[in-house]
Amino acid sequence: MESYKVHITIAIISVLIFSPVAHGWGVDAHLTICRIAQSRLSEAAAAAVQALLPASANGDLGSECSWADNVRFRYSWSPPLHFIDTPDGLCSYNYNRDCKDENGVMDRCSAGAINNYTSQLLTYGSSSSKYDLTEALLFLSHFMGDIHQPLHTGFTTDRGGNTIDVYWYNTRTVLHHAWDTSIIDTAETTLFNSTPEGLIAAIQANITGVWVDQIKAWETCNNNVTACPDTYAAEGIQAACDWAYKGVSEDSKLGGKY
Repeated sequence: MESYKVHITIAIISVLIFSPVAHGWGVDAHLTICRIAQSRLSEAAAAAVQALLPASANGDLGSECSWADNVRFRYSWSPPLHFIDTPDGLCSYNYNRDCKDENGVMDRCSAGAINNYTSQLLTYGSSSSKYDLTEALLFLSHFMGDIHQPLHTGFTTDRGGNTIDVYWYNTRTVLHHAWDTSIIDTAETTLFNSTPEGLIAAIQANITGVWVDQIKAWETCNNNVTACPDTYAAEGIQAACDWAYKGVSEDSKLGGKY
């Protein structure tokens, strides 16, 4: 059983750290990602996050990490920032080709949003900053989660798996939703007493155990840049091809080994 838990947890964190969509990651996924991220902040970054979080968060970044989904209709310009469209079947990502909205406007994808909101947050502490840095923090935290869901860099025609009807065990859904929510809900129910806290603790244990030798590479951007969304997006579409799309067709029955 312990070995099974380890392998399931590895699979889930692979999803958590790796498309037009109706919704982003489920609430528990975003909460998990942001609580783990908050626990790894430097002292200065942690203080800045505390200063920027709304009072309703009570200091918990995870509690606000689904905010960007909740304001989609208020901010009608924001939906394209939650995903990246990649060409059908190529299993590759290119910023100049893929990071644009349906009207061809560049930088309108999750990778562009991560670059933008990172740049905004770098003005923290400057008296001349012109940005709403609380919103920048909440958008960045959310989009860092979205870009690591493989189907958020999924194929254009199927809208990141949103038009592929499947069954998750006996429940009819779409492939995208299975990855947003169903897989995580099933893991929480079967392994972690139906709470995100157990999942978070298991992933934290692997970060300091199974993956400890890989942490430095994960936390270091290539080419000395500030943000690395292109790396995440390239990993995402490869993971989508290797795992999410693999062996799936209309009305596939998923679960178990999948």
